[in-house]
Amino acid sequence: MAWETLIDRSQGAPPTRSTPARQLPKRLKRFLADRAAVVGLCGVLVVLAVSIFAPLLVPHDPAKQYFDGLTLEGFPLPPAAPYWFGTDLLGRDLLSRVIYGARISLLVGVVANGAAVLIGLLVGLAADYFRGWVETVLMRLTDVMTAFPALILAIALAAILRPSLWIVALVIALVNWVWIARAIYAQVLSLGRREFVEAAGALGVGTLRTLARHILPHLVSTLLVFGTLGISTTVLLEASLSFLGVGVQPPTPSWGGIINESQSYFLNAPWLVIFPGAAILLTSLSFNLLGEGLRDALDLSERR
Repeated sequence: MAWETLIDRSQGAPPTRSTPARQLPKRLKRFLADRAAVVGLCGVLVVLAVSIFAPLLVPHDPAKQYFDGLTLEGFPLPPAAPYWFGTDLLGRDLLSRVIYGARISLLVGVVANGAAVLIGLLVGLAADYFRGWVETVLMRLTDVMTAFPALILAIALAAILRPSLWIVALVIALVNWVWIARAIYAQVLSLGRREFVEAAGALGVGTLRTLARHILPHLVSTLLVFGTLGISTTVLLEASLSFLGVGVQPPTPSWGGIINESQSYFLNAPWLVIFPGAAILLTSLSFNLLGEGLRDALDLSERR
C-alpha cells in the first residue's frame, strides 16, 4: 500500500540539507517529467471542474423523475439522446446524477482526508513533543486502531451514528488518521537526530519553537503526499459505505448510492453500474497517480 511505502521512506530517507523552497524548481521539473503524474493531475483537474461547475454541466434535473425516462414496461432507458448515460429505475437522468455525485465524493474526500491529516499531524507531533507516557498511550492507540479493518470499523461507526454527509466524512477521518500519525511520528524522530535540530537545542531553543520552525517545514512534502493519496482512499471508502447503505443517504446522488439503488437491474441495465463505477475508478486512479508523482518528485533523496 502507498501508506506503508511512505512510512518506510520517512524512516529511512534523511531530509536534504537545502531548504524545501530552494528545491522547488527541481521538484517541479521532476514532477512534469513523470507522464503518469501529469495524466493524474489532468484527471484531478477534470474531476474538480466537473464538481465545481456541476449546475452548468447537467443536462437535466438529477432529482426529477421524467415520464419519458422509462420504457412502457417500466424499465430504465439505455444510453441515447436525450439521456446520454441512460436513466435509472425511477426515470432520472443518470448523467446528471453522476455529475452531481462527483461533488459529493470530492467534498467527502477533501473534508475527511483533511481532517485525517490534521489529526494524524497533531497525534504524531504530540507523541514526540511530550514523550513519556503520552507517547506510549498515543502510539499504542494507533496500534489498536491499525488492528481493526478500516471498512468494518467505518461501517460500525456509521451504523452507530446517524448517516449523513458530514457524519460519513467524520467516520472516514477517524479511520484514516492512523497511518498519517505513524508516518509523522517516525519522520519527526528522524528529524530530531539531525544536526540543525541538535544545534537549535544547544542554543537554548525551546522544543515547541523547534517543532514549529525547524520540523514542520520538512513535513510539508509528507503532508502534501498524504493529502493527495488519501483522497483516493476516502473516495473509495465513501462509495463503499454508500453502497452498503450506511453512507450518504438518498435522494442525494452518490456514486456508491447509485450502484446500490440499481442492484436488481445490473443484468438488464448494466449502464447503471458501468458509468458510476467508471467515475469511481477514474477519480481514484487520478489521485493515486498524482500522489505517486508528488511522492517521487518531493523525495529528492531517492536514487533511481
